[in-house]
Amino acid sequence: MSISGKVDPVVRPVVATDIAEALAEGLRDFQALPLYGLCFGALYAAGGITIMLCLTAFGMVYLIYPLAAGFALIGPFVAIGLYEVSRRRERGQPLSFGAIWSAIRSRSEIGWMAFVTLFVFVIWMYQVRLLIALLLGLHASFSSLQEFMTVVLTTNEGLLFLAIGNAVGAALSLILFSLTVVSFPLLLDREVDFVTAMVTSVRAVVTSPLPMVGWAAVIVMLLIVSALPYFLGLVVTLPVLGHATWHLYRRLVVPLP
Repeated sequence: MSISGKVDPVVRPVVATDIAEALAEGLRDFQALPLYGLCFGALYAAGGITIMLCLTAFGMVYLIYPLAAGFALIGPFVAIGLYEVSRRRERGQPLSFGAIWSAIRSRSEIGWMAFVTLFVFVIWMYQVRLLIALLLGLHASFSSLQEFMTVVLTTNEGLLFLAIGNAVGAALSLILFSLTVVSFPLLLDREVDFVTAMVTSVRAVVTSPLPMVGWAAVIVMLLIVSALPYFLGLVVTLPVLGHATWHLYRRLVVPLP
């Protein structure tokens, strides 16, 4: 039972073919309704570009690489609108930006999930800054991203920073993925509390660990690669992955009778 007294959602296992089919269905949703996907993708990319410009203005260009890696963490939050697009298309319901916004606003628990997502992103950025201070203290002021990457790739301290940073980043990504991969779609689809949504999401990952970890790796790699060309690749990558996540959710969680 959930904390609200309702029956917990039922989770079923998936296999690699389910991941591939969900991705194909996500691509079809994007092709069928490209305007919505491009708008949400552009919003995500604009956020990354804005933060990058701020870091440049404040002389903190060395944080652009960690930002590009950590920016994938908030993808599930930004993709909420895309889940609603796929949900409405699946049900044949009328679709508009107003309807999407109304659906999201009507689910108060989504705000708590957004807080969880942003909190993990802040932790990621703080631990990167901490590692830079601890391991690259003598080189902590960099005039360019190229100088930062040179230090990271050519010094023992830099390689240690890279190893620890990537290990911590992988752990945080897996934790947040486990908490959110089903949570946001579930909160849009049903009246459940955010704790039940997170527990269901973790159960979905535990039930099918290899396919779900594989899906997490695909998401992170595609988002990081898409973020490298000034975040512009996210305009297309985010909507496809967002729509695909909805269809994977439909395979993971048994629909209500």
